[in-house]
Amino acid sequence: MSPLRRLYHWTMTKAGDRRALPWLAGISFIESSFFPIPPDIMLIPMVLAERRRAWIVAGVCTAASVLGGFFGYLIGYFLFETVGQAIVSFYGMDAAFARFQDAYREYGAWIVFGFGLTPLPYKVVTIASGVVALDPLVFGVASLASRGLRFYVEAALLYWGGPAVRGFVEKRLELLTLLTFVLLFGGFLALKFLF
Repeated sequence: MSPLRRLYHWTMTKAGDRRALPWLAGISFIESSFFPIPPDIMLIPMVLAERRRAWIVAGVCTAASVLGGFFGYLIGYFLFETVGQAIVSFYGMDAAFARFQDAYREYGAWIVFGFGLTPLPYKVVTIASGVVALDPLVFGVASLASRGLRFYVEAALLYWGGPAVRGFVEKRLELLTLLTFVLLFGGFLALKFLF
């Protein structure tokens, strides 16, 4: 069995564990402000392992992600020079971030909503929201709408697809993993070159 398949089976086993929801909440929170791995990596196996908990899993993921987004906002607002700039530099987005701020001032709510739905790095958006002092209510509503839509739609597809989706994932695990990393990497590149 390949290391990837061992990891998948381990994740599926842990997805039903009583500590899975707190782990999901933690990952969702930190992903919105600085962590590079999206919470979907946990959400998908958790819903596939226990479909009846799909809505709880999506709710925890959404709430923690929005709260983490506000943490990213605070980093941008209060700590950009010391912490936020280091995060942006870590992702190699210094020049893109400067251009991004100009577009942000005009289309902030739509940018938050759009990035919240995609594999583009949401943490850059949460930090940028704080840097440009986007209205916190606008930021919160756009974050809740986009993150909620993303995670609930994902959970719904997994809930209704159930065994068929699980079979598809297990049969094509390596290909889907590669596709996930390509999308994640593509998101970083798109952000860097679009702005």
